[in-house]
Amino acid sequence: MTRRILAIVGARPQFIKAAAVSREILKHPGRLEEVMVHTGQHYDPNMSQVFFDELEIPAPKYNLEVSGGAHGAMTGRMLEGIEKILLDEKPDWVLIYGDTNSTLAGALAAAKLHIPVAHVEAGLRSFNMRMPEEINRILADRVSTLLLCPTDAAVKNLAREGVSQGVRNVGDVMYDVALYYRERARTSSRILETLNLEEKSFALATCHRAENTDDPARLEGIIRALAEIASDMPVVLPLHPRTRKLLKQFELEQHLAALTVVEPLAFLDMVALEQAAKVILTDSGGVQKEAFFYRVPCITMRNETEWVETVELGWNVLVGASYKEILKAAQGRFFKEKAVTAAPYGAGDAAAKILRAMLA
Repeated sequence: MTRRILAIVGARPQFIKAAAVSREILKHPGRLEEVMVHTGQHYDPNMSQVFFDELEIPAPKYNLEVSGGAHGAMTGRMLEGIEKILLDEKPDWVLIYGDTNSTLAGALAAAKLHIPVAHVEAGLRSFNMRMPEEINRILADRVSTLLLCPTDAAVKNLAREGVSQGVRNVGDVMYDVALYYRERARTSSRILETLNLEEKSFALATCHRAENTDDPARLEGIIRALAEIASDMPVVLPLHPRTRKLLKQFELEQHLAALTVVEPLAFLDMVALEQAAKVILTDSGGVQKEAFFYRVPCITMRNETEWVETVELGWNVLVGASYKEILKAAQGRFFKEKAVTAAPYGAGDAAAKILRAMLA
């Protein structure tokens, strides 16, 4: 009997995680069938189609083309579209990833139709309820049948909330992806040559979270610090379209002149830059982990992180959006002796464990 898994994706990090699971599903012909739904949350070709191509993910059967607008409107439109698909496809499982509006819409639509939900990256908490992602992940966890945690800390977070049924520590699918594509990125990407960069001689930065981009004071602290760091070494900034728009709105564009600003990068180019960077500065959860996987020091421009292991092991430091704190960290003052043997994110077999849990 074939089990049908309906996977819901909508943003770059979800495409990456889905690649590992999709590849594993293909190892079970006749037992598993995947139907992929792209909500359209990331609609720019540089943030969507190129990822499907490079990661060799099967083209989504459905694309809801829901993007832009306020959180409520976006989530509501996704919920409506996903519900119709679920009624037509009648899947055995709905598989959701991470903490976006796409995640929440998929979880709610499935739960209301009594279809089991498997949540990849369950149990992560920033303990900052001002973050839309925190609300999404808490609500998704509450209605999930299988809570597929990436770390022991995530399991403990759920236990503190009284959730133990259906909880599994499967490891992090992002680690599966990092191991699979690491060498391919090194050999196939030409981004270092294109940008005229030497290994371990530049900083890589990303900034896209609403808590930073929507606050002009925080955004100014970050962009000024990046411009200052660029006086010592090149700073490569793949610029999210929304961040570019807000820099212009807040009249902060002049600071971009000091940086090497590029459009959002294809997956393999980003992995190549992450591995080659001297230091990474980011407000992205995924990039924090990738820095850890590739053993590159990371400066996280947030006040908290879901990936506490990266901080505890000395590879990551939290600096908020403070101009002074970012500069201090970039000068290496906050980095302690780093553990290099710890493996808090599993052994690179998370996708296989996810499917075993769903087939049990």
